[in-house]
Amino acid sequence: MKQQIFFKSALLLTAAILSFTAFAKKDKAEKAGWQLGVQSYTFHKFNFCQAVDKTQQLGLKNMEVYYGQPLGGDMEGTMDYKMDKATQEKVLNYAKSKGVKIKASGVIICSNEAEWEQLFQFADAMGIEIITCEPEYKHLKYVDELANKYKIDVAIHNHPKPSNYWNPDLFLKAVDGLSNRIGACADVGHWARMGLDPVECLKKIDGRVKSLHFKDIKAKEEGEAEQHDVIWGTGILDIKGMLNELKAQNFKGLFSIEYEYAWENSVPDIEKNISYFKTVTNEVL
Repeated sequence: MKQQIFFKSALLLTAAILSFTAFAKKDKAEKAGWQLGVQSYTFHKFNFCQAVDKTQQLGLKNMEVYYGQPLGGDMEGTMDYKMDKATQEKVLNYAKSKGVKIKASGVIICSNEAEWEQLFQFADAMGIEIITCEPEYKHLKYVDELANKYKIDVAIHNHPKPSNYWNPDLFLKAVDGLSNRIGACADVGHWARMGLDPVECLKKIDGRVKSLHFKDIKAKEEGEAEQHDVIWGTGILDIKGMLNELKAQNFKGLFSIEYEYAWENSVPDIEKNISYFKTVTNEVL
């Protein structure tokens, strides 16, 4: 009997040591609940399977998928919330085989209530935790009902003008009175391109941030069509200031790397982004 007790105690002690070791290996961001992932539009020149491969190569565990990406591998069609169950299973199995979780999906706009319901059913079946979208104002209450029904968070994204949500004031007015399942996917680059201060924008939507499309962008030059993405820490965005604000808000959630540059070979740049993120979060947290 004493041997059995000793053996069980030894097993429990070993499990505790392993658990503590695994936790100790996490960096400060992970311990704070900050989950770094990639928005698969970053790899839209490639298919879904290739995007998952690149996510694994980067050492990331989370992905936000975008609709319309060719699936690749032995799967026909594109990433689509209307895909059949067999294809859903193949998609999930491929991501799982690479240690990648499909955490979020979007950005999407559905045209009617039936489509919104189908989208939430798909997200529920796939284990997706966040739907990134830009609903028409008339659909917001229904989307809120679905979010609570399926227990899936909604992150409203801010594309540039003429998006309904390009300015945080418009977002706050639109979601006033809705449940805490409805929040924002803060695209900090788009805010800056619209002449807004991302740190101040984050302050305005305190308590509503569900996820981020995180990035840095270059300075605006005369005659240039758009301020493209750059390696984090080399552009004009106050990365540390944004992270400090998110810390103050006790934010816990997904940072989707959406790197819209060097489309054909962005992995080396993204590796630098990840390294910079770890350095700065270790200073902030």
